[in-house]
Amino acid sequence: MTELLVRFFIKTPERTEDASVREAYGILAGIVGIACNLILCAMKFIIGIISGSIAIQADAVNNLSDVGSSAVMLIGSKMAGKPADREHPYGHARMEYIAALIIAFLILIVGFELGRESVLKIIAPEPVEFSVAMIVVLVLSILVKFWMSRFTSNIGRRIHSSTMSAATSDSISDVISTGAILISSVVGYFKGVNIDGYIGVIVAGFVLYSGITILRDTISPLMGEAPDPKTVAELTDRILAYDGIIGIHDIMVHSYGPGKRIASAHAEVRSDCDLMAIHETIDTAEREIGAQMGILLTLHLDPIEVDNAALNVAKDEIAGVLASIDPALRFHDFRMVRGENRTNLLFDIVVQPGMKPEAVVALKQRVADEAARLNPAYHCILSVDVDHAGVN
Repeated sequence: MTELLVRFFIKTPERTEDASVREAYGILAGIVGIACNLILCAMKFIIGIISGSIAIQADAVNNLSDVGSSAVMLIGSKMAGKPADREHPYGHARMEYIAALIIAFLILIVGFELGRESVLKIIAPEPVEFSVAMIVVLVLSILVKFWMSRFTSNIGRRIHSSTMSAATSDSISDVISTGAILISSVVGYFKGVNIDGYIGVIVAGFVLYSGITILRDTISPLMGEAPDPKTVAELTDRILAYDGIIGIHDIMVHSYGPGKRIASAHAEVRSDCDLMAIHETIDTAEREIGAQMGILLTLHLDPIEVDNAALNVAKDEIAGVLASIDPALRFHDFRMVRGENRTNLLFDIVVQPGMKPEAVVALKQRVADEAARLNPAYHCILSVDVDHAGVN
């Protein structure tokens, strides 16, 4: 069914890197969600009112909120597909994150209201009518929501969309909640025990948990989360595969929404290489890797001395100093400037994000002191780089 809908409504479904195709997927998911949830909402409201079940009525309200969520998904996908403009030079793809954020808030509101109504139902319980029509509607709702979760999950995998992930989590939550209501109705009829309000509280818990999870997963990319280690590893391997590039550091990856990533890195090259030739290699790497990975890549050329024996000795000594302090410490951009009475060692120490300023100062001082103990002529001029990618 999913493949049929995709083939019918999207002309080139395989071109998921195309913003217009991503937009088409989002619009399709939004329309399907609105249609399915409106039908389920209407059926549950009717059955809920007839049977007097607060849990079913609450589930109907939940479906009504899902209509709003699907509308947000549709509008968000439409806005995310807008091309870059003067105010937003990197495009509008982050609207997908904002849409998922709105969906999360809608789910939380529904969960809170459902919990409140369920508590009132526990305090003042009312009899629940049992009917075949009720069971049919609940079973049908479970089947439809299960299919919707598979549908949005399928689309989410194709276009790597956080909005689709939010919709999938919401549908799975609905499957669980409606299943709980079905159990409540059966138990109430056959055992004569009214657990409608208690089941409503459990359902509210699932709904709130779903909303909090979506909220957490959506805020993280908006705040600027660390890049996927697999992406960083692939980027590193691809860059180092080019002749003349002997090392890499200072990798940074920024996401401006699904399919909108910008990366930069320092590519180390021999200081005695042919400048024009290596510049052409760098340009080629930027262009080819960018096209292969869907990243706007910028490489900074960093010349490194490799045949200076004295420099290599000093470099090995500094590596030993850092390893003695913390085996995880790394450094790069190592240079040596010899004077009459002292030798300046210039390099950058790589530290983890969140290191306190006073700890950074203490680390720099300790490295300088340890280097001076090795050789009184050594004078360290240190800079500190933060390891934003988790690999440097």
